[in-house]
Amino acid sequence: MLHARVLGMTNSTHIPTGNTSSLAADDPRSVIAQAVALAGDTIAAVRPDQLDLPTPCDEFTARQLIGHLLTVLQRVAVLGEGGDPMAMPSVTVVPDDEITAAWHAAAHRVQAAWTDDALLDQMMVLPWATAPGSGMLATYTNELSVHTWDLAAAIGVSPAWDDRVLTVAFEAIQRALPGAGRAEGFAAAVAKMPAGTVMLTPPFAEPVDVAADAPLIDRLVAWNGRRP
Repeated sequence: MLHARVLGMTNSTHIPTGNTSSLAADDPRSVIAQAVALAGDTIAAVRPDQLDLPTPCDEFTARQLIGHLLTVLQRVAVLGEGGDPMAMPSVTVVPDDEITAAWHAAAHRVQAAWTDDALLDQMMVLPWATAPGSGMLATYTNELSVHTWDLAAAIGVSPAWDDRVLTVAFEAIQRALPGAGRAEGFAAAVAKMPAGTVMLTPPFAEPVDVAADAPLIDRLVAWNGRRP
């Protein structure tokens, strides 16, 4: 039943991100809203007895990965608000019975933070990248999508991936992440961060080889260092 619930899902447990109906389909806010919704559906599919399962993101259990996804949303919001998205812990800890409410709240905060169209062209700086807001949203679309895959793999479900979302994510991460030397690049980025910034191990392994005609989700996670 669990597999059937998630396979082919169409945002049945849609996580509101505000009114995106007036946005163009290729607006990066519309694209990331779809990634947020699919992540929310996948989180909703996790049973209590699955929260301590390991995930392909080795440092996180399913519960910790959900907490990290909450942090990712909050970082997207803080970036739009003009703050420092790296000033928060990697994992947001909330009681298990408050996960859904926390996800809704974080998604609404993202929508509110990015309402101003001007943010899409505004240059923003992270320790590893300087890019307009639109590019930052595309990069975070990648992170949300890959961690959704991590969580889905951990609990054995198959989300209904949106090729438009995956295309944006894949193009963004190919621009942002080199094909080799990632550990060295991570170390250089950490060296630029303020003292006290919380960072764990390098988030990306070297890319994994997959067939050129593999499904887009497989190519995406492989570029992010996962083995599909």
